[in-house]
Amino acid sequence: MGIQFSSKRLCQSLAVIVGFSVVAVAAMTFERTTEISSDPYTAQSQKTEVEPDTYSYGSTLVTAFQVGRFSDGGALDIGWATSQDNGKTWHHGFLPGVTKYQDGGQYDRISDASVAYDAKHGVWMVSSLAIYDGSGNNPFTGGMQSPAIIVSRSTDGINWQNPVAVYSEGQTGSLDKNWTTCDNWPSSPYYGNCYTEWDAPEAQNQIAMSTSSDGGITWGAPLPTADHASGLGGQPVVQPNGTVIVPIGDADLANLQSFISTDGGKSWSATTQITNLDAHDVSNKVRTEPLPSATVDSSGKVYVVWQDCRFESNCSANDMVMATTTDGLNWTPVARIPTEPVGSDVDHFIPGIAADRAVPAGQASHLSLTYYYYPKADCSGSDCKLRVATVSSLDGGASWSQPIAAGQLAVDWNAVPATTMGVMVGDYISSSFVADGVALPVFALSTDGKGLTMNSIVPTPASTRDLAFTPVTSEPVRVSEVRTLSVPLTPQRKFLRLF
Repeated sequence: MGIQFSSKRLCQSLAVIVGFSVVAVAAMTFERTTEISSDPYTAQSQKTEVEPDTYSYGSTLVTAFQVGRFSDGGALDIGWATSQDNGKTWHHGFLPGVTKYQDGGQYDRISDASVAYDAKHGVWMVSSLAIYDGSGNNPFTGGMQSPAIIVSRSTDGINWQNPVAVYSEGQTGSLDKNWTTCDNWPSSPYYGNCYTEWDAPEAQNQIAMSTSSDGGITWGAPLPTADHASGLGGQPVVQPNGTVIVPIGDADLANLQSFISTDGGKSWSATTQITNLDAHDVSNKVRTEPLPSATVDSSGKVYVVWQDCRFESNCSANDMVMATTTDGLNWTPVARIPTEPVGSDVDHFIPGIAADRAVPAGQASHLSLTYYYYPKADCSGSDCKLRVATVSSLDGGASWSQPIAAGQLAVDWNAVPATTMGVMVGDYISSSFVADGVALPVFALSTDGKGLTMNSIVPTPASTRDLAFTPVTSEPVRVSEVRTLSVPLTPQRKFLRLF
């Protein structure tokens, strides 16, 4: 089964026939992609926007991303784009008071944007990793420092305040890979709490968690896990009963683990092993690691997806794989998401999983998964055609739609920024369901060589939550030639740092 594309009303209704029954397996409809932001800065020779995160609440979706990527880490600012009408129209801009490039911020660079919404306090948040570059007028030397996790707040997702600190070590320090979420379940005893996770690379990637109960204005002291575990790339999610579950890689990204809090972030459990991580090295020196992507549905079931090659002979390509839990302690065996048959040689990486929280508990969950892929894993140069695709499920991941390509052309390598770990579209990608049941993915894309821009999709009017699903046909993706970008890789550091 190959990736399919149709320029009109994509995936409005897909199904597979099993015996005499029709099993619905798609949950996304869209007509075309649309650019929602581009890099306006002149300090970098290459225009880039990479690594989006998204969050939705009702008909509003907010995304945040790096703008003006530096090759050795961080970006000029964090951009944002917000739709208040289920993705039909967008507002966009750049966070104020964060870096020196926008409204007098104090930091030289910024990275790792994560979006959350606090329903109790009516506040949107973007947390990010603040960086000094060790040059200019900074009162220290010795190279880049990443001493602070900060959060920018907004009541409408459009007008943003100057940031406050979640945690700061001053002007020197080493923090990385923050992620923020809020407890938006009125049934929870901790409704309105928000949680931010990060790690400290120079302290062996030790995990830290901080909690806010006032809409992100103030944050508690960072707390470790009960076993003082190390980790990287955690994505906390909150169940309706208030339990916080944090899937996270270990410090070497050799294993996937999790830990929980059942007391509103006052304490955190020891880590539990989910599985080992076994990933294929992606061709053309693309910067990507098997970082987890996590979501939770209205029943409290948590889904974690990552790239993994265990189902492919000789680890020849990455599949999208998934594990689930209802308590954060006991996890299902790893399952392969069948975007293509085993052995197809399609390489999948950088996933973003989303669940439709509006589907009531007790009904089959709607899921959407967006990812980058190569049609041919063993590729080089112009054979490596980097694209974005989405698959969907209407039965909690028991069955999945055919993959739908979010764009007709491959990403232009001339637009992809180089980093010390390879060319980069982002360490993660994201998608969120809005009020009409449509999943809106946001992704970095370029086909004109002028730079990577942020893109989403233009949804069709129909609600996928109420569609009657029937099979459709579609046309093959049309491809364009791209050129390779040779990037030297630095030796792997003892402890991973991925800003």
